[in-house]
Amino acid sequence: MSMGKRIARSLWVALALVACAYLGVIAYMYVNQRALQYEPQGEVVALADTMLAGAQEIAVPVEGSVVNGWYQPPGPGKPIIVYYKGNSGSFSKEHERFEQFVADGYGFLAFDYRGFPASPGSISQAGILADALAVYDWAAGQGYPMVVWGRSLGSGPSTYVASQRQPKALLLETPFVSAVTVAAERYPFLPVALVMQDQFPLDQWIGNVTAPVLVAHGTGDTVIDVSNGERVHALAPHKDELWIEPGADHGDLWARGIWNHARPFFQRAL
Repeated sequence: MSMGKRIARSLWVALALVACAYLGVIAYMYVNQRALQYEPQGEVVALADTMLAGAQEIAVPVEGSVVNGWYQPPGPGKPIIVYYKGNSGSFSKEHERFEQFVADGYGFLAFDYRGFPASPGSISQAGILADALAVYDWAAGQGYPMVVWGRSLGSGPSTYVASQRQPKALLLETPFVSAVTVAAERYPFLPVALVMQDQFPLDQWIGNVTAPVLVAHGTGDTVIDVSNGERVHALAPHKDELWIEPGADHGDLWARGIWNHARPFFQRAL
């Protein structure tokens, strides 16, 4: 065999190995995508260990299962904040937020999607959306005005709910345009749009939201780039404030004062 043919054969073998490795990475991510996408591990804080003396534990039935959370009714003239948590751990670790809601007279309902620490089951987009609607409907049945707050992953189900129901307001904290957009930004060399099952197309749902929308994001966000929040706000049919906090990372906005933006927003919406 000539030198040229040996070189050509070596190149074809190398290309075949690279292609096999690339396909192997895609196959691995497809099979394990939900384990890679979600971070449900975490401790559940006991309600008794918080300052929420007036709140109660609730169990909302949905599709033969149940989602567990906490609920407290609002004071006179205030709404229930239905809070859709982010991707990591249990809703209960954010009890400081709920304590502040209650201190200012607001009611709240917060919960874990199925497969997260406080609620049994497995995680999927379909399950999260079903849980989100069931919890909203349970809260709406209490007879108070309703506002919706979605954080990070929760920006998907909160926007979906707002597109299907009619809350007074929708607050989106560090939202994504879609989950598949974030995945494509993180793995530009992979065909994520073709293989990703839980894509959460917020950009499609928000066009049907009739409530005013406030978007909050930080320029230092290393999980969901701030451009996502800017694009989501641009897509909202009924825009309210776009609060971009300089230097804030993904988990910084509560400490940076998001409640000082949320509270007047909800007052305007009512």
